Amino acid sequence: MGLMPLTKEVAKGSIGRGVLPAVELAIEQIRNESLLRPYFLDLRLYDTECDNAKGLKAFYDAIKYGPNHLMVFGGVCPSVTSIIAESLQGWNLVQLSFAATTPVLADKKKYPYFFRTVPSDNAVNPAILKLLKHFQWKRVGTLTQDVQRFSEVRNDLTGVLYGEDIEISDTESFSNDPCTSVKKLKGNDVRIILGQFDQHMAAKVFCCAYEENMYGSKYQWIIPGWYEPFWWEQVHTEANSSRCLRKNLLAAMEGYMGVDFEPLSSKQIKTISGKTPQQYEREYNNKRSGVGPSKFHGYAYDGIWVIAKTLQRAMETLHASSRHQRIQDFNYTDHTLGRIILNAMNETNFFGVTGQVVFRNGERMGTIKFTQFQDRREVKVGEYNAVADTLEIINDTIRFQGSEPPKDKTIILEQLRKISLPLYSILSALTILGMIMASAFLFFNIKNRNQKLIKMSSPYMNNLIILGGMLAYASIFLFGLDGSFVSEKTFETLCTVRTWILTVGYTTAFGAMFAKTWRVHAIFKNVKMKKKIIKDQKLLVIVGGMLLIDLCILICWQAVDPLRRTVEKYSMEPDPAGRDISIRPLLEHCENTHMTIWLGIVYAYKGLLMLFGCFLAWETRNVSIPALNDSKYIGMSVYNVGIMCIIGAAVSFLTRDQPNVQFCIVALVIIFCSTITLCLVFVPKLITLRTNPDAATQNRRFQFTQNQKKEDSKTSTSVTSVNQASTSRLEGLQSENHRLRMKITELDKDLEEVTMQLQDTPEKTTYIKQNHYQELNDILNLGHFSESTDGGKAILKNHLDQNPQLQWNTTEPSRTCKDPIEDINSPEHIQRRLSLQLPILHHAYLPSIGGVDASCVSPCVSPTASPRHRHVPPSFRVMVSGL
Repeated sequence: MGLMPLTKEVAKGSIGRGVLPAVELAIEQIRNESLLRPYFLDLRLYDTECDNAKGLKAFYDAIKYGPNHLMVFGGVCPSVTSIIAESLQGWNLVQLSFAATTPVLADKKKYPYFFRTVPSDNAVNPAILKLLKHFQWKRVGTLTQDVQRFSEVRNDLTGVLYGEDIEISDTESFSNDPCTSVKKLKGNDVRIILGQFDQHMAAKVFCCAYEENMYGSKYQWIIPGWYEPFWWEQVHTEANSSRCLRKNLLAAMEGYMGVDFEPLSSKQIKTISGKTPQQYEREYNNKRSGVGPSKFHGYAYDGIWVIAKTLQRAMETLHASSRHQRIQDFNYTDHTLGRIILNAMNETNFFGVTGQVVFRNGERMGTIKFTQFQDRREVKVGEYNAVADTLEIINDTIRFQGSEPPKDKTIILEQLRKISLPLYSILSALTILGMIMASAFLFFNIKNRNQKLIKMSSPYMNNLIILGGMLAYASIFLFGLDGSFVSEKTFETLCTVRTWILTVGYTTAFGAMFAKTWRVHAIFKNVKMKKKIIKDQKLLVIVGGMLLIDLCILICWQAVDPLRRTVEKYSMEPDPAGRDISIRPLLEHCENTHMTIWLGIVYAYKGLLMLFGCFLAWETRNVSIPALNDSKYIGMSVYNVGIMCIIGAAVSFLTRDQPNVQFCIVALVIIFCSTITLCLVFVPKLITLRTNPDAATQNRRFQFTQNQKKEDSKTSTSVTSVNQASTSRLEGLQSENHRLRMKITELDKDLEEVTMQLQDTPEKTTYIKQNHYQELNDILNLGHFSESTDGGKAILKNHLDQNPQLQWNTTEPSRTCKDPIEDINSPEHIQRRLSLQLPILHHAYLPSIGGVDASCVSPCVSPTASPRHRHVPPSFRVMVSGL
């Protein structure tokens, strides 16, 4: 009938020449099987050379001057194909392309009569999505060349990935120089790069990647796979195509993946033609002879079979209808027959040499392959079937440069910096030893509390010092507990507890120590103060006051701005094990909003307490009774604690990002300060109690005199043996003098009791006024004598001169005329009473200091005699100084 229903537009070049053998093979196969009448398989070729004007002219000439065409087969150049496809609806013609992959032709509203057997460029996006899910890559970046074809693919990829839990973290595009975009991708930590660019730009991209070190085991490039074979060899030799050496380009390219449609199916299955894809390929290669191959030849072959099956199905539809219309009656105004052919095309479903041939909205659901660049060649590593939506990875061929697929981003492993368990164990052991030592001191203090040495050193205050030290020790256990041992809530509670324990422990220990020193200062330094006994209860009140101040500060701190757990994040660090991860250290802190203010208040209070202790230690430095005076040891404790706290605080602040070092410094400072303080307080007492307990309760001035005499004797080389003997005897007397003075101190109480007994006579009369009695005691008290006999006499004389009314031989005539009550205090009455009281007192004291024997029943001298003229046997001449 002369119909030429098939019109083929073929452009000049390898594509056109390469697909013709495939078309001829398909037509021959169809004719041999008599699927269609011969005249339905006539073919008209039009050469447009990818020129829009020529393409349109050839199309209109075929419509106007040629026979009626049933379909248009072909379309290689996107520009020509899109123009023709947009106008097909007016002629009710269906177009089937085998090589037009431009994504814009997928718009069914604009191109409703356009079909293609080759997958479009957008068909790779579902395959890429499947690949990303397979390797669990959830963060990618895109690098796109500013060309419409690539931009359309990128935009479609964005829609495909949307809602699939895959993040496009960065989208970069470039026109000529991709280095800036590559650098931005690296700055955004993009590891998986989806590229859309031609092969000429690909060389530049990989050179930039080499310069930025964006290759190797940490990166994966996924680019189009439709480049020409050995494309890198061609583009590298072109002028200005590459800025890096060939070996650098190959190094950056190693491992990239290419994505493209599969030219021929790899399955060993017979196709609609009765031949397997491998058999067809051999026939095609034999038929093309000297013509170069085309990657679209399989799609052209399947395209002829699609047309044949579509026309066959259309004729069957017409035959089954009641209209008795023939397909030969088709014309360009017959919308019904055009719709029948369109529907028949949409129903196509068979297995061809390129795989399963199925259309979905005019788009071929084809097979996508993945290739990987390995050792300067591309190796197929996977295949995606769009019909079944399955991905098959060839595991024995895919090869990554690392031990595992690259990560989609820098894996940040948040690692809590913890205190080392061995370090915590060692410091805890030292702390336990310190607490055992403190317990031993407590046992020693309680056991020997009735010993004069311990009793004079205030055992209750010593117990408080030990308690404070043990609280300080206990805080070390709490400082070492972090997130590796306790929960976040418990850690936040520990922040407050350890602060309270350390603060209270410090105040308890040093407050008790300073309270003891204050009592010594009050007794020995404040001479104007009325001498009263300062009991331990008063010292406890002082310590309680200090603790009350601490509690007020801590309660306000807790109520207004409590300590909370904060986590500080540090800059990322490389993994020490060499894995493709980065470690972000985290560190727990106990902080609040106004941390500096609260710490300043606490430090200021503790600093004032330390200064007060230093002042008391300095003021009492010359008190010569060791059992009472700890000024030297307090000064040493304050010095050590102050220095260690300053150093510890500075080092702890500088090492706040190193918890092991910080905990070690804090723990050692607490252990050192507590241990040194307890040892300075108790070790001297322990040694003294074991060696010479009496020496600690005696005055140490004679030791100074003795040492001074020894030094003077060493510097003098002319001392005779007589002088040496005298010096030795003098030292013995001085030692005996000190012993007797302590005995006098013990007899003070007895003296007071005797005096009270004298006052409680049956007469019930007040014999002397209180001021006279006090002055009389001052005269009789041997403790007010100086260490030399002459000095003592001088003091006594001055005292008698200043109080002439107490001289025993003095009388006042004026008092003779007074009433009887006043006459009781007259010199005569005083003299008579002293004549009775002085012998008693004389007998009570002289035996204790080497004077008259206690068996003497009467005074050795007249009571009216002045102490200056008393006679003491030479063997009992003892120099007694005041306490």
